[in-house]
Amino acid sequence: MLDRDACYAALAARDARFDGLFFVGVATTGIYCRPVCSARTPRRDRCTFYRSSAEAERAGHRACLRCRPELAPGAAPQDAVPRLVAGATALIDHGYLNEHGVDALARTLGVSARHLRRATEDMLGVSPIELAQSRRLALAKQLLHDSTLPITELAHASGFRSVRRFNALFQARFGRPPSELRRAASTRGPALALRLDLRPPFDWPRLLAFLAARAIPGVEHIDGDIYRRIVHLGGHTGPVCLRPDPHHPAIRADIDPALAPVLMPLVARLRRLLDLDAHPAQISAVLARDPRLAPLLRRRPGLRVPGAIDPFEAAARAVLGQQVSVRAATTLAGRLVARFGLPLAEPLANLTHRFPTAAEIADIAVPELAAIGLPQARAAGLQALARAFTDEHLAGPHQDPEHFAAALTALPGVGDWTAQYLVLRALHHPDGFPAGDLVLRKALGGRPERAIRERAEAWRPWRAYAVLHLWTEHNESEHP
Repeated sequence: MLDRDACYAALAARDARFDGLFFVGVATTGIYCRPVCSARTPRRDRCTFYRSSAEAERAGHRACLRCRPELAPGAAPQDAVPRLVAGATALIDHGYLNEHGVDALARTLGVSARHLRRATEDMLGVSPIELAQSRRLALAKQLLHDSTLPITELAHASGFRSVRRFNALFQARFGRPPSELRRAASTRGPALALRLDLRPPFDWPRLLAFLAARAIPGVEHIDGDIYRRIVHLGGHTGPVCLRPDPHHPAIRADIDPALAPVLMPLVARLRRLLDLDAHPAQISAVLARDPRLAPLLRRRPGLRVPGAIDPFEAAARAVLGQQVSVRAATTLAGRLVARFGLPLAEPLANLTHRFPTAAEIADIAVPELAAIGLPQARAAGLQALARAFTDEHLAGPHQDPEHFAAALTALPGVGDWTAQYLVLRALHHPDGFPAGDLVLRKALGGRPERAIRERAEAWRPWRAYAVLHLWTEHNESEHP
């Protein structure tokens, strides 16, 4: 349950740490806002607090046009909701209900549809369908503000199959037709551009440096403070450009219109890649209790854990990097792409290929894979990894970390370090922890792995952030 006193105090202070954790509906206006909204603070007796934007909308409130609730950062479900609802939320955010029904979603999660509906109602205040509908409308509203996509294309990009249905739901939810909001927004710029809000502080330079050191030639490129890459998702391929927003705590994403049919899952993957849903204040409150980590948090308060656009790409990159330097692994990844990746019909400067899919690598003979400069055993391991990732249960957006790691370590050539690193990167789990990492052990005084695990218990559920802080300290001391 939400504490009304705490929520109102956060609202009155416009405390950014609570952005996305709750929303406030105002009885006199019928509008709901984020706690950081710049509008005049309403009287307390006029406020009702909700756990999600979907819950506020179900109560009859319309989204504020000033603070734009659809831009609020996510609420890190791993720490706030049970595993079932977290899994349902992740799949809905990736657009699962755009193509499937609630019964199929429930089967994927291993429960009955009735139990899933009851769980989401209890924890989020809305049903799975209402949550998906709220996500679609929020994305559509954002596209009306930030893009120049025609209304028909915009409706389909937001996950609606029927433009008529989209128009009716939008009118009912926001009190005006979508065309009127488009005229009011008077959008200019790229056809498909989005603002991805986040909770500050946000250390973009260090996140970019991490990605730059591991950028795959032909697929990714960093130019100044801009990150560009080719995305291949759901059979659609195109470039994405990410850069910091100069006016808001946000990232601007310019997305090729060819990716519009998979926009909802793409946005979820971009947020995961850049760790935009992190809670810096919550993370620091836990990790700063450790005297080894406290000064690191003060020096780098906005450090994020980089995720991955494509779990298989991250996994293949990790296997290529076994027993070689980061630079050598990048070279091998570039060779893999140049030989087996699909060339773009229209290359864009440094972007020339998409990364090969798991199914494509699985069909390549081991000697051919080894020809890029791999030992036979590692080439065989890469092929086995690819065959494992052709299983949707391993490559899907929501995985149990323990089952995921166990499935990986059962493969030839994949040890515990690689599996835990991929829990951290490919799953983007905030508690991913490669306890046997040599840099980590050195940073903690050369302790044995068991002692490191014991010490790290106090870092839960944010062990991945502790690892990134210690890795970053090591890298910057080695290359000041």
